[in-house]
Amino acid sequence: MNDSFKSFIAAPMTGFNPDGSINLEIIEPYARMLSKNGISGVFVNGSTGQGLSLSVKERNYLAERWVTVAKKFGLKTIIHVGHEKHEESNKMAIFSDKVGADGIAMMVQSSNVNSIESLTKYIQTTASLVPSIPIYYYHIPSETNLYFPMIELLKDAQKRIPNFSGIKYTNASDLADFELCKSFKNSKYEIFFGRDEHLLDGLKAGAQSAVGSTYNIALPLYYKLIDAFNSGDLDRANNLQQISKNLCNALYETGCFRSGLKSVLKILGLDLGKVREPDTNISEAEVSKLNFFLDSNGVLKYFNKV
Repeated sequence: MNDSFKSFIAAPMTGFNPDGSINLEIIEPYARMLSKNGISGVFVNGSTGQGLSLSVKERNYLAERWVTVAKKFGLKTIIHVGHEKHEESNKMAIFSDKVGADGIAMMVQSSNVNSIESLTKYIQTTASLVPSIPIYYYHIPSETNLYFPMIELLKDAQKRIPNFSGIKYTNASDLADFELCKSFKNSKYEIFFGRDEHLLDGLKAGAQSAVGSTYNIALPLYYKLIDAFNSGDLDRANNLQQISKNLCNALYETGCFRSGLKSVLKILGLDLGKVREPDTNISEAEVSKLNFFLDSNGVLKYFNKV
């Protein structure tokens, strides 16, 4: 693989004990598995990890544990601190900086901002409290209902936020905007591509790093996709991307993507327990259906090694 693509970052799931409390002990074997398969960092407490369903205290416990464990395996940590209450985001940002995170990301709901200028100011308030750590905006309009062009955020943030460092770009429907962001100011900002099932489109638009949920389970698939793209074998790259799409569709068809993903991680030897409400745990019938798909479609050979 050449230098055109530099890093995969996994969005880890949150492990829960049978009593519903967070499982901190599973993090070390989790991080070991991710590192072994070529992950370069983790995006903690994001949507894949049900961050918005956790208390601030739980999120801080997870942040501190991931930072400590990640250092053992040479992984970088970006901690998502988005919260419906800005003061809680600020507290988590300060805590994440204190425990040594490598970056902080913020998801901002449409109820809190109504323009690019107000979005920039919202991020700026938090960024000013942790001036020595990189700040990223988590652009996921399907969750936030904010569809502003991110190129406008970059133009505004460059003037107001010295430690603004980039965007987790989870919106594959506007690749033109993604490409503008990627090339802005000679690619000064890191624009993480955030849709696993559309990674090939991201590569064509210049993506050099990606954050995703299925990197937890099938990173070899995506490395093969990168290699095919770099070698100019677009037919193979398209075939591998279709496998990714089929895998993602199978997870969605269980009725709860995150619960399906946990079922696959359990196959790999990581029992992360059940998902927390408002998510629903999939039935044994759905687990069997998912396992049948994995067995019959040859997907298992692309799964992470434990």
